Amino acid sequence: MPVMKKIFFAVSLFLIAATGNAQSFTPVNKNASPEAKKILRYLYSIKGKYILAGQHNYNNDPNVFSDSAFAITGKYPAVWGNDFIWNGTQDNGHAIVDEAIKKNKEGYLITLMWHQGRPVDNPPYGWKESIQAKLTNAQWKELITPGTALYKRWLAQIDAMAVYLKELQDAHVPVLWRPYHEMNGVWFWWGNKKGKDGIAKLWQLMYERYTNYHHLNNLIWVWGANGPRDIPGDEAYAYKDFYPGHQYVDILGTDIYHSDYEQKDYHELLTLAQGRLIALTEVGTLPSNEVLKAQPQWAWFLVWSSFLWTDNARDRVKEIYDSGKTLTHHEVKLGN
Repeated sequence: MPVMKKIFFAVSLFLIAATGNAQSFTPVNKNASPEAKKILRYLYSIKGKYILAGQHNYNNDPNVFSDSAFAITGKYPAVWGNDFIWNGTQDNGHAIVDEAIKKNKEGYLITLMWHQGRPVDNPPYGWKESIQAKLTNAQWKELITPGTALYKRWLAQIDAMAVYLKELQDAHVPVLWRPYHEMNGVWFWWGNKKGKDGIAKLWQLMYERYTNYHHLNNLIWVWGANGPRDIPGDEAYAYKDFYPGHQYVDILGTDIYHSDYEQKDYHELLTLAQGRLIALTEVGTLPSNEVLKAQPQWAWFLVWSSFLWTDNARDRVKEIYDSGKTLTHHEVKLGN
């Protein structure tokens, strides 16, 4: 670790332990766990100075891509990611929980997402048949109306997921929780639902259920959209039309593929965040050092699974991991 990085890292950890003054925004959940507060405080302490390296892994093999990052660079990513998606006919939720607890003890930051099956369907949830299928306008209205049959089906789904998140809370594992990702795109059943009665409403309903009913205080709420684009049939629209409000979001993020690191989109997200943290919640091709210089506010990047192999030259991966701006696992250990 370069000398200046060592000095700053030591100082930031001291501030976390001693005063917490580095934190600019408190968690949106006023009852957030000490562990969740610690993670958010740390992320604010490095805001604009460093970016955490992160890697997504599939739930049937939760380490293969993080191990690949180590094989390429000699360093493990600081952020470990996984997905509660059904793996074919299997719900691997308990395996994810076990691995997340292990990773937390080893000092990794944990980010979890969920390719949720369409609530009109029964498991197992097919990719195109359910996750990428659609709801009619009438079904969407029923879904966001408490007390209806479809709302109750959705409630049963998210309550089942709350069991896993509660196991993580009991183990004192804070989670960067990223539901309904890429909601400004057109490819998921929750996608392209604009306005106050769109995905913003469903997000708010989940937040209220998890926070006020299940008391899941270990969650840091990460709203992860997709980089805007105008590809016919594959559009992603302006961030602001899908945002649920500052009282429901701790961190704003975006998913960037095909090196689409548009400066105008970066500034649009910063404007929406109003000083809150922003993150590259998924990437295909890693941002270059030039991009990171022009866009210094990203808190972490998370390479999506095998894109580490297919969309990134090994020299490029090593260059970013070796950058003085990038923090990796051996430099960041915040577990219990």
